[in-house]
Amino acid sequence: MILAAGLGKRMRPITSTIPKPLVEVHGKALIDYSLDALARNGVERVVVNVHYMADLMRAHLRKRRDMEVLVSDETDQLLESGGGIVRALPLIGDDPFYLINSDTFWIDGYRDNLDLMADLWNPSEADMLLLIAEMRQSTGYEGRGDFTMDRDGRLQRVAERDMSPFIYAGAGILSPDIFRGLPEETFSLNRVFDTAIEAERLFGVRLDGLWLTVGTPKAVKDADAAFLASATRVQYA
Repeated sequence: MILAAGLGKRMRPITSTIPKPLVEVHGKALIDYSLDALARNGVERVVVNVHYMADLMRAHLRKRRDMEVLVSDETDQLLESGGGIVRALPLIGDDPFYLINSDTFWIDGYRDNLDLMADLWNPSEADMLLLIAEMRQSTGYEGRGDFTMDRDGRLQRVAERDMSPFIYAGAGILSPDIFRGLPEETFSLNRVFDTAIEAERLFGVRLDGLWLTVGTPKAVKDADAAFLASATRVQYA
């Protein structure tokens, strides 16, 4: 699933005329980086939620010929990341699934990061496996970090007033079971993160490469510059 229903307020004025997932970096719409990465890893069906300028999103998604794209419609109500997944569960099905934010992507290092996550996914010990970037390998991020991570990859929240180098990179593998029974209402994915942390079933894997988050017009320029500077890249996601 790709989360693509946000309003993109921080990206204005660019998002006054197009939805944020269609903002281009290095000549390609943000959402196409996610779709291309999934296609490279053999994903044949993708669910995308839509809300803001949904008609433009639908028209863009209809261009894909390499996979089936199913739209989870939130035009009646923006449900945020957690509620959006709950609404999309009938389309997602019963198997663990990739989740990607449409405004974050990465330049792979030596390893394809979606493939890396798939290799490390262990449903017997984890409900969620998140891709984790370090601040030194990121652009466009302003914050104090999201998690601490132990030697086994188990994640905990950063304590208030502390800092951590580890950032949620906007991608992961999730079990749909952790969403079962949750109401279809507006709520953040952080609520489900905290449930998994309490059960000691939230894990992370370190990103191999460079992570880019594109939340503001300046971040678009930074991401473009990162592509130009990454002369040794083999492929990007």
